[in-house]
Amino acid sequence: MRESKSGTVYLEYIRIGQQLKINAIDETTGIEVSVFGPLQGSRTELQTIAVKKLQRRLEREKAT
Repeated sequence: MRESKSGTVYLEYIRIGQQLKINAIDETTGIEVSVFGPLQGSRTELQTIAVKKLQRRLEREKAT
């Protein structure tokens, strides 16, 4: 779980072969995005990318 400017974001980690999939889910709206990266890569960097991607998606949802 991580806090963002839009509220609480849940992070889910799934290993797929040599990749790590991170799902970022907004607690309020239930909107979910995914990012993939190498299993040996930085989890912190992937988390940051996932949260930023979710924030962009939420901004697009508000605009429509």
